[in-house]
Amino acid sequence: MILPLMVMILSLKYLRKSWQFKDSGITGSTTITLDPNSAHRRLLLSKENRKVAIKRQDDAFVPHPDRFTYWYQVLGRQSLTGRSYWEVERRGGGVFIAVTYKNISRAGSENECILGFNDKSWALKCDNNSYMFWYNKQCRPVSGPQSSRVGVYLDHKAGILSFYSVSETMTLLHRVQTTFTQPLHAGLWLLGSSGVSAEFNEPSSENF
Repeated sequence: MILPLMVMILSLKYLRKSWQFKDSGITGSTTITLDPNSAHRRLLLSKENRKVAIKRQDDAFVPHPDRFTYWYQVLGRQSLTGRSYWEVERRGGGVFIAVTYKNISRAGSENECILGFNDKSWALKCDNNSYMFWYNKQCRPVSGPQSSRVGVYLDHKAGILSFYSVSETMTLLHRVQTTFTQPLHAGLWLLGSSGVSAEFNEPSSENF
């Protein structure tokens, strides 16, 4: 009975100290930075492109074929093909925390451009009251403790994608077992208006 419980609810202090998932072999965390060329023109990047927020108004921007033109979305620069772990801290509203193939469509409002609404992306919608997992326009309610921080674990080769609620403890929210056919990129979709933000955070160094 103890082992399944440890798999589902991991001690955050222990996890950050050793960064060892017994069922995955992951060691360390992955630094994610956001790609300015992919960011919608109403998104403001800061903290060395690790934080994104919705701006109050449009500013001058440089057109780019990688830029999302309708939804408030942005992708990470890093191409993810191995084992990776990162955390996202959200503020002020709902955020879709996702992984996607780089060739997701960017121009327009169609489902092909929306994180979690096509067969190229997987996303966990997080807000102050609930979680929902989205893939290919299908959604599934996810139960678990509410937290402003979500951890994402990816084992590309094994086809495993896991989302965790992170606080004093780390609780598995949802796990996907599939086959990834291309490198993946982290992605964010910010919902609402100005004041909503999300940031890729490193684990606290004092816990290593």
